[in-house]
Amino acid sequence: MGSIQGHFSRHLVSLDASRPCREAAGLMKEKKVGAVAVTVRGDTVGLVSERDLVLHLVRTGAPADTPLGEVVRQDGPSVGPHASDRECAEMMRANHCRHLLVREHGRVVGLVSMRDVIALMLEEKEHVIHSLEGYISGH
Repeated sequence: MGSIQGHFSRHLVSLDASRPCREAAGLMKEKKVGAVAVTVRGDTVGLVSERDLVLHLVRTGAPADTPLGEVVRQDGPSVGPHASDRECAEMMRANHCRHLLVREHGRVVGLVSMRDVIALMLEEKEHVIHSLEGYISGH
């Protein structure tokens, strides 16, 4: 099992909670990310994903100018920077999400996505395969 340390993004794409959902959607498209961190007075309070935007706006019929603060998941799951790929995958599965905030000593230090976790898992599998090939061939 690999640690996500070094495999998560420390640069968060973020917007203030007062900004409209429309702006978050545009920023996600521009930055090619699936979620933005939502801040209040500079502190990250949660995440809003593409899925959150669609479900909230369609389900409630709210306008695209709805402030992010009304959509943000403030109680969303988070992990520490030394969490394993399996812990992250299980937390994502259990919470039906594709992004987790990474917290260290109570502070948000990054974001890990499902893509990051899968890349780490594949990297580990490739290492095992390479090691087994070397063992089999006697190297």
